[in-house]
Amino acid sequence: MDTNYYSTEAVLAEYSKLQCIFKLNVPDLGYVDGGSEKDIKTGTKILLPYWLAPTLSLQEWVDITIPAPYTTRVKKALDADARNVKLSSLVGGTGTWYGFGKMIIDLLQEPESSELAKVLSNTFKSRLIDLMDQAQHFGGAATSLGTGNDGENGGGDFREGFEATERERDSVQRTKEWYGSSDRRKTAAQ
Repeated sequence: MDTNYYSTEAVLAEYSKLQCIFKLNVPDLGYVDGGSEKDIKTGTKILLPYWLAPTLSLQEWVDITIPAPYTTRVKKALDADARNVKLSSLVGGTGTWYGFGKMIIDLLQEPESSELAKVLSNTFKSRLIDLMDQAQHFGGAATSLGTGNDGENGGGDFREGFEATERERDSVQRTKEWYGSSDRRKTAAQ
């Protein structure tokens, strides 16, 4: 994922929240938690936006909990068959599982960071063949995930689970194919 200022994926991933556990009492900021307490007490768990959590962690004010989409339970499901896991539903509305995972890697220490990097890489590799297959045969002929136009799903369940990075790669591939096809010329002539 590109982390530059103009990257939409980076902006969406930074909007994601991390559960943090405060290591100290913080006076007069209880409203941050949305509760009725005046102060944040030691041990309080609060969801903080990604852009704020690393700073507080470096100052040793909070401990960051690894988000649910990257826990052992999800890793086991991905190890079993990554193609059947709907990555888009793991991270909510942003749909940036890979992007947010990359940002989490930057926060973790070894060996957790390299372990998560391996999970992200292996997941992408195991889904890549089907991703390419869907880009080539979107809504058309038979694919390895379904049979296509004869009433079967034709890989629709897999497409629904596309994460933002996968959707982008799929749409780029389909756009390139359209641009090189005769359909583009027909559309332009109309």
